[in-house]
Amino acid sequence: MKNSILVIIIFVLAGSCTHPEPRKPVVRKTSTFLKESIVRNKVINKLEEEAFLELMQNDSIHNYMNSESGFWYYYDVRNNIDTIRPKKGDEVIYRYEIKDIYGDILYTQDELGTRSYLVDKQELITGLQDGLKLMKVGEEITFLFPSHKAYGYSGYQKIGSNQPLIYSVKVDKIIFNN
Repeated sequence: MKNSILVIIIFVLAGSCTHPEPRKPVVRKTSTFLKESIVRNKVINKLEEEAFLELMQNDSIHNYMNSESGFWYYYDVRNNIDTIRPKKGDEVIYRYEIKDIYGDILYTQDELGTRSYLVDKQELITGLQDGLKLMKVGEEITFLFPSHKAYGYSGYQKIGSNQPLIYSVKVDKIIFNN
């Protein structure tokens, strides 16, 4: 009996010492999530664009321009004398106010204070990064930023998720980095 148990144990151990079989990878269907996300974002972008277009059509006072970066803007005060705009490394001193698409103030200039931005060297919402590069000293511009150019899906404090914003920005000074 002892010999038969010993033979069985040896047989089991010998059989388990064969080459290991690799496990097959687990397939996760992330493409479904990505496709749904793309569709959802396209719907959000279209709704925001339609809302901004309606706002612009109902505003007969301002001359709106379309930026190459995917937002709209108009000049409140334009500087026709200077020709130099900030470039990478220049410091822009500015003030701004943030409103929602209905014109309700979310953050006043007093709340936000005077800000400083090193062009393309500091973090800032992409809309404002691109917008400040369009401005000259003394100019005041109102920007209409879709949510993907502002705080996007995450939002921030008073700013909701996927909330399009209106920024009124004034450039007080540009310190050029020679």
